[in-house]
Amino acid sequence: MSVIFAKSKGLTDQETHYCPGCTHGIIQRLVAEVLEELGLLGDTIGCAAVGCSILTYNYLNIDMIESAHGRAPAVATGAKRVHPNKTVFTYQGDGDLASIGTAEIVHVAHRGEKITTIFVNNAIYGMTGGQMAPTTLPGQKVTTAPGGRDVAHSGMPLKVSEMIAQIPGAVYVERVSVHNPRAVRHAKKAIRKGFEYQMAGKGFSLIEVLSTCPTGWGLSPVDSLTWLQENMIPYYPLGVFKTPEEAK
Repeated sequence: MSVIFAKSKGLTDQETHYCPGCTHGIIQRLVAEVLEELGLLGDTIGCAAVGCSILTYNYLNIDMIESAHGRAPAVATGAKRVHPNKTVFTYQGDGDLASIGTAEIVHVAHRGEKITTIFVNNAIYGMTGGQMAPTTLPGQKVTTAPGGRDVAHSGMPLKVSEMIAQIPGAVYVERVSVHNPRAVRHAKKAIRKGFEYQMAGKGFSLIEVLSTCPTGWGLSPVDSLTWLQENMIPYYPLGVFKTPEEAK
């Protein structure tokens, strides 16, 4: 009997804690598959910070380090400098990376650290109660803004990829999504590029992945995918914002 699909060796058998419809599981599967295909499972160090991603060490079959909220880039910097031949990456949400850890992600890119960041943007603080994040869309209702984000009060949502792409030390920045099979396939290619550029010693890479949060958004898993496509992508357009050729 031929095998149609086999789970990546980069994934453990642990059942995830993610809510039904959350696309964190898809993104982590892509990371696991890419690392396996590149032969890096035994040579990779992942750094996850506080947030929905904090239990990533239970799901990826690699060495993982837990980090304080927002501090994964700093921890990854230390790991990469001590083990320069290892592949090092951070796995972070938007409340983590775009708020509490803004300074860390900006300066790791500024220094051109040779690490890869997987940035999961679901436009909300997921684990801590559905509060407004810097990435929350205008008018989007959250627990700390039940009437919707007021731009006059809170400003416009932060576009992380566009910001990081302006930093000389960043060599590869792309925004992808996982709202349908075609998008998932493209996201995998982007994640692979991020690791390949690190292996080639190019510099800092950031792959932003638009993700759902059905619980925080108060939507069904199916409706969440539609909401992402109709609301997030128009504000956070998909595409490549920086390549190694442009970084020269």
